[in-house]
Amino acid sequence: MRWIVRLVAALAVLVVLAAGLLLLLPADKVALLAAREFGRATGRVLAFEGGVTPSIWPVLGVETGPVSISNAEWSDAGPMLRAEALAIRLDMGALLGGEVRITGISAVGPVLLLERDKDGRGNWQFGGKGGGAGAASGAPFTLDLGTVTGGAVHYTDRSTGRSLNLTGIEAEAAFPSFTGPLDLTLKAAMNGQPLDVTAQIESFGPFMAGQLVPMTLNATSGVARASFKGQMAASPLVAEGTLQADLADLAAVSALAGAGRPNLPEGLGARNAAVSGALTLTAEGSLHLRAGTVTLDGNVLQGDADLTTDGPRPKLSAQVSTGALNLAALAGAPGGGAAATGWSRSPIDVSGLAALDAKVALAADAITLGTVDLGRSRLLLTLDRARAVFDIREIAAYGGSIAGQFVVNGRGGLSVGGDLTAKGLMLQPLLADLAGSDRLIANADLGLKFLGVGNSLDGIAHSLSGNGSLTFGKGELRGLDLAGMLRNLDPNFVGEGARTIFDGVTASYTLKDGVLSNDDLALTAPLVAANGKGRVDIGNRTLDYRIEPTVLARPDGSAGVNVPLAITGPWAKPVFKLDLEALTRQRLADEKAKLEARLEEERLKAEAAAKAALSDRLGIDQLPGESLEDAARRRAQQALESEAARALDGLIGNGAGN
Repeated sequence: MRWIVRLVAALAVLVVLAAGLLLLLPADKVALLAAREFGRATGRVLAFEGGVTPSIWPVLGVETGPVSISNAEWSDAGPMLRAEALAIRLDMGALLGGEVRITGISAVGPVLLLERDKDGRGNWQFGGKGGGAGAASGAPFTLDLGTVTGGAVHYTDRSTGRSLNLTGIEAEAAFPSFTGPLDLTLKAAMNGQPLDVTAQIESFGPFMAGQLVPMTLNATSGVARASFKGQMAASPLVAEGTLQADLADLAAVSALAGAGRPNLPEGLGARNAAVSGALTLTAEGSLHLRAGTVTLDGNVLQGDADLTTDGPRPKLSAQVSTGALNLAALAGAPGGGAAATGWSRSPIDVSGLAALDAKVALAADAITLGTVDLGRSRLLLTLDRARAVFDIREIAAYGGSIAGQFVVNGRGGLSVGGDLTAKGLMLQPLLADLAGSDRLIANADLGLKFLGVGNSLDGIAHSLSGNGSLTFGKGELRGLDLAGMLRNLDPNFVGEGARTIFDGVTASYTLKDGVLSNDDLALTAPLVAANGKGRVDIGNRTLDYRIEPTVLARPDGSAGVNVPLAITGPWAKPVFKLDLEALTRQRLADEKAKLEARLEEERLKAEAAAKAALSDRLGIDQLPGESLEDAARRRAQQALESEAARALDGLIGNGAGN
C-alpha cells in the first residue's frame, strides 16, 4: 500500500510546482514539468488530457481534467489509473513552514487497475528515483479530507486466475496527523454486491511503513456483518486480532468472493453462518483462526483452523469439536429413509464440496444424519476436489461401535461408498431408523463394503454393489412364530405377539444393482434350526427369501418337522407362506427311503438265512466276516489236507512193517 503514499506525495509536488511556476509559465508547461517530476519519482508516465488549472488564492491547489498514469511495462491492460478529474489543495502556511498539509484531495471517476503477473510481480511496484523500499513512504504529509466519487478498482491475479471488481466507489478518508489516526468510510459494489466499510487506524504513518498498529474495521453486505479489532500493517498487509462475523446473507458473501451462492444443506450454513475468534492474516495471504467458534445453522463448532489460498482452491486445515451435530439434511427430504412408500427422490446437492479442499479432524458428542443417529464420534475428513473421505476412528452407535472409511464423491454427480465394520449394534433401533422396521431384536457384528451411485437416496439404493457378512447374538424376530407355524403347519402364526427366539444367526452376502443376495444363512434356536437363502431388493424395499427350518428336533437334529418358509413382498409388510407341497414331497421321499431300507434289510436277512441252511447242509462253519464260498473252499482244503495226511501215514506204517 505504500504506492498510495507515493502517488499522493507526487501530486503534492505537482501542486507546489504549479504554484511556484504559476506566474512564470503557462499551465501546459506546468503540466509538463509536473509530469516529468512525477516520472522521476515513480518511473511512470503521468498524462494530462484536459490541461491543468493551478491556483494560489484563496487556496493553494491544482485541478485537472482527465488524467492517467501508465501501467507496468509488462502489462497490456491499459493505464494503471485513469480519472475524469483530480483536485488537490494544500495549506499555504504549513507549506511555507516546511510541512505538506493537504487540506483536500478529490477524484472524480477514478478507475484503478491492479495486476499481479504469473511471476507474482505487482503493477504497483514503482521504479524511478524513489523505487527503493526505504524511500517508499516518501515525506510525511497529512490529509484533512480525501474523497472519491464514482470510482472503481479492478484486481486481477494472473498466477491464480482470481479477480476482484470494486465499482461505484464513494469513499472518504482523513488523517490530520501523519502519525495520528486514519478514518475511512467506503461504499461500493464488490463483484456487483453492495459493500459498506468503515475503518479507523490508530497511527497512519507507522501503519503505512509496515508497523503493526491498533485498528478497527467494520463491514456490511446485505445483512451479513463482520468486525475486526486488533492490529494491522499495510506493507506487507498483515493483521492479528479478534474477528466477529455474521455471514447469514450467504448470497451476498459469495458474491463478494466472486462466486455463486453454494446450495449448502441445512446444518452446513443453509440459513446462517457465523465465525468468531482470534484471527491472524500473514504476509503470504493465509488466515489462521485460534479459539474459534463457527456456527452453521444450529450447529456450533469450536477449534482452530488455517486457511491458505495459494492453490487452485482454498484449503482448510482444522481441529474441531462440537456437542450435537445435526446433518439430517444430508439424507435428503425429511423421513426419506423410513417411509413405507420408498426411498426419497429429493436431490442431494453436494455442490458445496467443490468450494474448497480440506483436512478436518472432528470430535462430536453426537451426530444426526437424518435417518441414522450416532453417538460420540471421532472422524478425519479429507476433502479433495469435491471428494470427501471420512476416516472413522471412533463412532458409538446403537449400543455398539463403527470403524472404517466412508466416501462421498461429488465429482461429476454423486456416489457414496465405504468399507465399514461394526460390533455390538442393536438392530431394532438401527433398522427402525434405516428401513422403518423394528421386527428384529439382537446385537450384531457386521462387515460391509459398498458403492452406490445416484443423486438421491432412491438412486443410490437402486445402484448398491458390494459384499459383507453378519453375525447376530441371542435375540428375537417379532411378528413371526416360526416354531408355532411349523408345529401347526399354519402360516397364520404372524403379527402382533408372534415371535421367534433364536440363539444366533450367521450369514454372508453380496450386493449388485441394489439387490442383496445370500445363500448361507444359518439360524440356531432352542426349538428351531434353520438355513436360508434368497434376495433382499433394497432399491424396491422387497423380500424374496426362503428359510428351511427344522422344528422339534432331537438333540442330534433328527426326527424333526422340516417345512420350508417363503417370505415375500414389501419388507414393511411381508407375506409368510409355508411350502406344504415341499413338505409332502419330503415326506414321500422319507417314506420311500424307509421302505427301501426295510426291503434291503429283509433281503439281507433272507440271504443270510439261505446261506446258514446251506452251511448246515454242507457241514460248513462260517468264520466271522467270511463268505459262504470262502468257507466252502476252506472246508474242501481242510478235507483234502486231512486225506493227504492219512494216506501219508499209511505209507509210512507199511514201510516200517517190512
